Amino acid sequence: MTWVLATILLPLVGAAVVAGMKKNDRLATLTALVVSLLTFLLVIPMWASYTPSGDRIQQKSSMDWIPNFGIHISFGIDGIALVMIAVIGLLVPIVVGALGLTDKLPAGRSAGGFLSLILVQEALTIAVFAATDVFLFYVLFEIMLIPMYFLIGGYGGANRQYAAVKFFLYSFLGGLIMLASAIGAYSLASDKLGKGSFDWETLVTVVRDAPLGTQIWLFLGFFLAFAIKAPLVPFHTWLPDAAGQAPIGVAVLLVGVLDKVGTFGFLRYCLPMFPEASKELAPWVLVLAVAGVIYGSILAAGQRDMKRFIAYVSIAHFGFIALGIFTFNEQAMVGSVSYMLNHSLATGMLIVVVGLIVMRGGSTRISDYGGMAKVTPLLGGMLLIAGLSTLSLPGTNSFISEFLVLLGSFVDYPVYTIIATVGMVLAAAYVLWLYQRVMQGPVRGDALIGAGGGPGTAMAPELGATKAIKDLGGKEIAILAPMVVLIIALGFYPKPVLDTITPSVQATMSSVQGGK
Repeated sequence: MTWVLATILLPLVGAAVVAGMKKNDRLATLTALVVSLLTFLLVIPMWASYTPSGDRIQQKSSMDWIPNFGIHISFGIDGIALVMIAVIGLLVPIVVGALGLTDKLPAGRSAGGFLSLILVQEALTIAVFAATDVFLFYVLFEIMLIPMYFLIGGYGGANRQYAAVKFFLYSFLGGLIMLASAIGAYSLASDKLGKGSFDWETLVTVVRDAPLGTQIWLFLGFFLAFAIKAPLVPFHTWLPDAAGQAPIGVAVLLVGVLDKVGTFGFLRYCLPMFPEASKELAPWVLVLAVAGVIYGSILAAGQRDMKRFIAYVSIAHFGFIALGIFTFNEQAMVGSVSYMLNHSLATGMLIVVVGLIVMRGGSTRISDYGGMAKVTPLLGGMLLIAGLSTLSLPGTNSFISEFLVLLGSFVDYPVYTIIATVGMVLAAAYVLWLYQRVMQGPVRGDALIGAGGGPGTAMAPELGATKAIKDLGGKEIAILAPMVVLIIALGFYPKPVLDTITPSVQATMSSVQGGK
């Protein structure tokens, strides 16, 4: 058994165990935390045994599934998949450990049910990144919607059902269109090889030689599914609703990890399988990417809800990632892949910190807060660190990613790059605006000022009672500490990540440049 298979199977087994602990929330939480930590530990030998200069796909495993149609259960990783699996392994223990600190489960809901869905989501997301059979990838792409649907619809906010259905329908429809293109690729393999195949490496060699018109139609099927998942403007409208209604822990996985399946799909499927179509349609994709940067930035600045604010910030960031991918420049593409990792860390921390604020103040509305740093200076500092990483301040992890994207993109697409830099300026404005409104100035708002009217107390509106606001405790600091360390460490020394992903990016570039 490979390390990849182990990281998929362990959370599934853990989910089955935790699901049976519906009457003991404490035991269920402890068990889920142990399972998620063990899964993260499995990433260490997986990373250690990966050779960046070795084969493009490593740690392969395969077994027949539907052999008459050339369908296999096949897994393997490249450097891009490896870093995404690593960030999943990091974020899930944080989500589990933060349960009760950032979220309260609805009445009548058990921690066992919630956490079992989290572990299933972890396993399916790892499997999506590791799948090397295109049909298997499609099946996992669709199945992983199910636990997320129940997590949003069963544990989210007041409009959770609407948000969950909208999320599911958008992604499911995109997946069906992708299936049609996958069947088209299968038919091309059948015509050329005498037998059909869904093996990724086989399809890369077959489909890339198809006529440009055929490539374009097949490319569009995959692209639409990934553009919805990413999400790119104008396919983004499900994200603000889903992120706004999802519990904090679920939002961490949704915005921090699941969205990356879209940008990963561009790199793994769209570019290598359809190189000529990718180059032909790249200018149109770049228009969408730059539009997303500006649109997301402007909408973020106008949000009144902190969770929807983060959703629109992410839409802007995904515009940067798509810009780097479709300029077909190695530097820019390396920047995009590292941006996928660093966005997960920065946004994951920002969402957790917002959850800690909301648990103290009882509201997600920005206007309900003010001067909170006077009461909770440690929490204010954590929001500042997460915000500075989000706006890509030099010395934080996101800076090198954004810098490489802009540096590489400017070579061939200076106009698009210059427009995108406006998003950097807007990012500084909206992030600092959020921090100033919530943490600085006089203490204000019913959520922070209790009946006594002084700092250090807070009104819980749903209880109508005054309680003391406390700064971060030991458990909360322990949850945030790994992300703080990585944000700073990767800001000053990103070499281990860049060395891991660069050969995979070079292989992708070689596939595109070697196209017909």
